Amino acid sequence: MKTTSPPAAASLIDSRVAAWRLLASLGAVTLGGSGMYVMSVALTTVQHEFGVDRSIASLPYTAMMIGFGIGGMVCGRWADRYGVDRVVRLGAIGSVLGYVLASLSSSIVLFTFAHAALLGFLAVASSFVPLMADTALWWNRRRGIAVAVVASGNYVAGAVWPPIAQWGMAHVGWRTTYVALGVVCGLGMALLSLLLRQRPPALDAASASSAVPGAGLHASARPFGLQPTQAQWLLFVAGIGCCVAMAMPQVHIVAYCMDLGYGPANGARMLSTMLGFGIVSRLVSGWIADRIGGLRTMLLGSALQGVALCLFLPFDGIASLYLISALFGLFQGGIVPSYAIVIREYFAPQEASARVGTVIMGTLIGMALGGWLSGKVFDLTGSYHAAFVNGIGWNLLNLGIVGWLFLRTRARERALGPPAAA
Repeated sequence: MKTTSPPAAASLIDSRVAAWRLLASLGAVTLGGSGMYVMSVALTTVQHEFGVDRSIASLPYTAMMIGFGIGGMVCGRWADRYGVDRVVRLGAIGSVLGYVLASLSSSIVLFTFAHAALLGFLAVASSFVPLMADTALWWNRRRGIAVAVVASGNYVAGAVWPPIAQWGMAHVGWRTTYVALGVVCGLGMALLSLLLRQRPPALDAASASSAVPGAGLHASARPFGLQPTQAQWLLFVAGIGCCVAMAMPQVHIVAYCMDLGYGPANGARMLSTMLGFGIVSRLVSGWIADRIGGLRTMLLGSALQGVALCLFLPFDGIASLYLISALFGLFQGGIVPSYAIVIREYFAPQEASARVGTVIMGTLIGMALGGWLSGKVFDLTGSYHAAFVNGIGWNLLNLGIVGWLFLRTRARERALGPPAAA
């Protein structure tokens, strides 16, 4: 892996090299994240293929999110140690093997394993967590928008792949569609990894200083006035809460539309609309974070996500659902990238990938739990109304934790004075 001297490293931050790397990272996240959204389109097909109920058919998605979460921590540590390019190449292998194995599955057990161990643990995890943390180490002035651009690859995947997957499943079958996706995504990730070999400049700068260089204005030995481990685990629990709520529409919108009689094509388009507006949300949230900080941006996103979830309760017409899907994507898209920005602002850069991986694991446990729990609530009640109420409750948990951390930060700023300029 290429290294640079500290002066040269400083010149690479916010540079044209960083911009090209940003585009390569965006492409890798878009390809690696495809499995998260293809499974949502395949949900009812899988249910009928293997003869299981809705909650069991939701388990491959749940297992994939758990694999993504664990893989995020592991891949984050691997990226800190071996370099992000090698981790992305490993994810490319996982993408090919995962899609092909899933296409050959004769039981829901093998299908679930392929999504958990290969697509989740390797393909998705290797492309999301390490690249978000890596990007934060290449930018200072525009860190928020840069992290948002990379994180938007997750939603670009959600906007691009569901219609493609739905068309493929309708015309050539889900198994052939899975094989094609594996080849395209795996090959693309492998090629893009070649552009990610250079060492992040913030790490070279950090190794030349005994301070906490490149960290945010608030970085200290006691983030939020807490021990670092305590602060990290609070963010971990907050991530669970926001993403249990987030998973309800993202995982079940296609099935919800089918139950209402609107058909899978409308559901896939709603999911694409939701995640397309999520891209806008992530970019706007990055712009906002550069001005008010990651913690305030996270608090704003959590409050607006709760509002959007409440709108699903009284409105279920097709026009209303398209509008609410767009609003939901617009409101919640910036929450997850804010965790990476908060870690960068309050913690040391040398631990960025590992700490981001741990916190993102919480968000993915939330997505996994939310995907399964929503299906279970549907099986018990025969309706998605109670599942939306459940999501609102989990969103309140996230809002409470983030709000409390924000109040602690405000109190410390009043007591100690505003942070010094970078």
